[in-house]
Amino acid sequence: MTVVSRMDTMPVVTQGTLLDGRIHYKQFRDGNRTGLEPVLMAACVPARRGDCVVEGGCGAGAGLMCLASRVPDIVGIGLECDSPTVALARANLRENGFDSIRILHATLPVMPDDSLLGGPAIRRIDHAFANPPWHDHASTSSPMGRRDMARRLPKADLAKWVGSLSAQLRHHGTLTLALPARLLDHAISAMDDSRLGDITIFPCWPRQGVAAKIVLLRGRMASRAPARLLPGIVLHRADGAFTDEARAILRDGQALLP
Repeated sequence: MTVVSRMDTMPVVTQGTLLDGRIHYKQFRDGNRTGLEPVLMAACVPARRGDCVVEGGCGAGAGLMCLASRVPDIVGIGLECDSPTVALARANLRENGFDSIRILHATLPVMPDDSLLGGPAIRRIDHAFANPPWHDHASTSSPMGRRDMARRLPKADLAKWVGSLSAQLRHHGTLTLALPARLLDHAISAMDDSRLGDITIFPCWPRQGVAAKIVLLRGRMASRAPARLLPGIVLHRADGAFTDEARAILRDGQALLP
């Protein structure tokens, strides 16, 4: 059930849940709505208890909270450029008790001043992840400014996001991206330029026999392991219901990759 409410001076928000009710989740009624991508992306991050993680463009915090629900005691930072969304993400984290995660106002590729984000000289981050804006900056804009900000990014800026997030990673730390299939070649090239190896490509098929729209991509800092193309996951059965494999991720919060 989705409940519509207003948070003081904030735009109108709707209240729902993630992971079959385990996470209470508010998002703006008007704007870019959370889809499957942050949940799937979080399931690909190979974090362990106590690891430090950062999410670029974290929105209202769906990806960070899904990861924190699966992996206890992570230390997390979310980076978000929209001030009302920063406040909403912080409210979501407080409501769900994720006290070890902070949301910082930042516009990638510029990193904010923070003790965990020292760049190449001080690499403290075990895992970074992002679901960057998918639409090219030259595409038709949305009349809703917040939605437009979350959806459109100049193609060249994808490499800047990858470079900025990769620069925070420890040796063999990982970067995970959720992307449309059409940006896969650009993302792989950007990962290679940022010294990420062991690149894992994981397609998310809408249904059996249908081309993948979402691709999960993961690279490991300074790894020399070759790239891997995995079978991926089929999200829906022919009748439109989630497959058992998809339910295990989207409802039960299980890991998608080791």
